[in-house]
Amino acid sequence: MKKLELITKANGNMPRTDEEKKQMISQAAEYYGQFLEALGFDWKADPHSDRTPHRVAKAWVNDLIAGSINPAPEVTAFPNDEGYTGLICQTRIPVMSMCAHHNLTFSGVAHVAYIPGKEKDDLVVGLSKLNRIVDFYSRRPNIQESLTKQIHDHIDKLCVGNRGVAIVVESQHNCVKCRGIKQDSVMKTSQMSGYFWTNEIGTRQEFFHLIDQSRTGL
Repeated sequence: MKKLELITKANGNMPRTDEEKKQMISQAAEYYGQFLEALGFDWKADPHSDRTPHRVAKAWVNDLIAGSINPAPEVTAFPNDEGYTGLICQTRIPVMSMCAHHNLTFSGVAHVAYIPGKEKDDLVVGLSKLNRIVDFYSRRPNIQESLTKQIHDHIDKLCVGNRGVAIVVESQHNCVKCRGIKQDSVMKTSQMSGYFWTNEIGTRQEFFHLIDQSRTGL
């Protein structure tokens, strides 16, 4: 069986072939079965759990770490032909990620905004592409601070000529809810640049106002 090159924090993403994904599921299922046995569970004797190692391995490969083993989404950027100079904001984009410390999920929403450049050759992106970027970086072991910055930096690079990018992520962490203190709480992180950082023309307040509005409907 081919030994796969390991994904590191430095590269973060290493696309795998379908055959490699099948290998990952097979190996991970075997090791997860050993993990359950190390904890004292006779999972093979229980009809409710005799397929659990395979289910867990499949969930990891197909969903939980999809952003680490699939190519980055193809995102087409378009010239700002209309010369739009206002704020573009999308709120409450779903986030489902996994804490890199405990491998427990955290989930919530991301709010994304940017201000395109004034020139016609400055770039804007399709609205749904912002969702794809958020999902791509969410679907991997991560910490929320890094996730927030990764989303910001990708959009900042993609929207050539932009005058500012702002990201806010709000999420609940099962590593807090299910272990240790065992309490519900919401973690909020932000990353801002350009007009959002300097708060020029009240841009930051406008962004926060749009987030507040999204919590009570359109």
